[in-house]
Amino acid sequence: VQLQASGGGLVQAGGSLRLSCAASGRTFSWYTMGWFRQAPGEEREVVAVINFSGVNTYYTDSVKGRFTISRDNAKNTVYLQMNSLKPEDTAVYYCATGAAWTTSPTEYNYWGQGTQVTVSS
Repeated sequence: VQLQASGGGLVQAGGSLRLSCAASGRTFSWYTMGWFRQAPGEEREVVAVINFSGVNTYYTDSVKGRFTISRDNAKNTVYLQMNSLKPEDTAVYYCATGAAWTTSPTEYNYWGQGTQVTVSS
């Protein structure tokens, strides 16, 4: 299984970015997808999770109302639309796939390489 994340960059506070994660090597539509992030010196934390069909989603409190996770199973791709970005959103963002509906990073089997998001004040 390979996951390729893209779309990160440098943006001013209040701006927007859309992350993409393209998957290959397994039946994408069967599995939960998640976005996680890790800031320097911090533990990896969940940002958003979407179930196999896209019907169920989860957001960590700090991004509710600003971020939207979605998936296109025909394109084997999951997205994270990030609006109203804040400096505290600065981190390396990772996509991951797993069999279970969970927010725990340890339950995800495969990870992308990460994409840097930097929000300037």
